[in-house]
Amino acid sequence: MKKPATYLDSVHRDGRVWGLLLAFLILCFPVAVSVLYGAMPDWGALWSGLLATAPMYWAVGIVEIFTYVPMLGAGGAYLSFVTGNISNLKLPCALDAMERAGVKSNSEEGEIISTIAIAVSSIVTTLIVIVGVILIVPLTPILEAPALEPAFDQMLPALFGGLAVVFVSKNWKISIAPIILMLVLFVFVPALGRDQVGIMVPVGVLFTLVVSRIMYKKGLL
Repeated sequence: MKKPATYLDSVHRDGRVWGLLLAFLILCFPVAVSVLYGAMPDWGALWSGLLATAPMYWAVGIVEIFTYVPMLGAGGAYLSFVTGNISNLKLPCALDAMERAGVKSNSEEGEIISTIAIAVSSIVTTLIVIVGVILIVPLTPILEAPALEPAFDQMLPALFGGLAVVFVSKNWKISIAPIILMLVLFVFVPALGRDQVGIMVPVGVLFTLVVSRIMYKKGLL
């Protein structure tokens, strides 16, 4: 007798389907533009550029899978990788939702809460983008006002600062090592700017796991 499909079975099935479909659609756009406008790329230059840059993204992609999936759950991870902007939006939304619901990320409840939070954030983001596209022209003078520039610069630090207060207060011993690491890196390696944040999040998580394991073995936790 065939075993009935579980919730996670359906999540993995749908996640693979939508992930492959997204990859196909992403590749369709440049191909369609090239064909319609007769602007085919220089294949030699394209492959040489890919050989120089793609390995870094492969490594980051593999690290992100092992980093984000335990925190987001299967459904949340599939949805996040399809919709994007994980570290800046999806991850904070999922963590905050699970914190408010009082569930763990590795539980069935946490799996469902995380998926719902990420789905809602994706819908809200899409609606905001639509409204922004419609109102971009009349709102441009307001958004570019010098008085608002400092506020926009502090939006992301404020978001992660609020999350940090909650999680650092619960595990302050674990937080010391990654905080010191990131301070040292960003102070003494200025090249690690905003464009490298997506890479540094998985690095910080893996570093924290290693340090936490060592502290646990030594009886410090």
